[in-house]
Amino acid sequence: MKRRVLFLCTGNSARSQMAEGLVNHFLGGRWEAYSAGTYPAGYVHPLAIQAMAELDIDISGQRSKSVEEFRGEQFDVVITLCDSAAQECPVWLGPGRAIHIGFPDPAQADGVTEDRQDAFRRVRDAIRERVLGYLETEEAEPEMPRFVLR
Repeated sequence: MKRRVLFLCTGNSARSQMAEGLVNHFLGGRWEAYSAGTYPAGYVHPLAIQAMAELDIDISGQRSKSVEEFRGEQFDVVITLCDSAAQECPVWLGPGRAIHIGFPDPAQADGVTEDRQDAFRRVRDAIRERVLGYLETEEAEPEMPRFVLR
């Protein structure tokens, strides 16, 4: 049975969307990834879509969603990707893991389009290395009971 991970960020427009796409692409045989925001932006950032397309991962069909859509759902791991989401994370009851692996917001990058796109690439690559590495380590640990968003 696939394990389930939920990525949380404030806007659910870039970091959490890229994490969802990376996990479903590279670890999809073992993990099922979802993403949500504490204050969803309502769109997936075009530069996030472009950065992922460079890896032949299409996230253009994903959408920005509220964490409220996942109330009552079970997850093995919840990972916050931005500091504000970590502080505003809903209460997770029961056993399981809720961790924070923070990344800068690429949407806040200044400069011309190429500079901004480089910021998205850097965050994408960092998520790929740190988050996928964490989930691969998590797989080696005994499966913990799932917990539910209340």
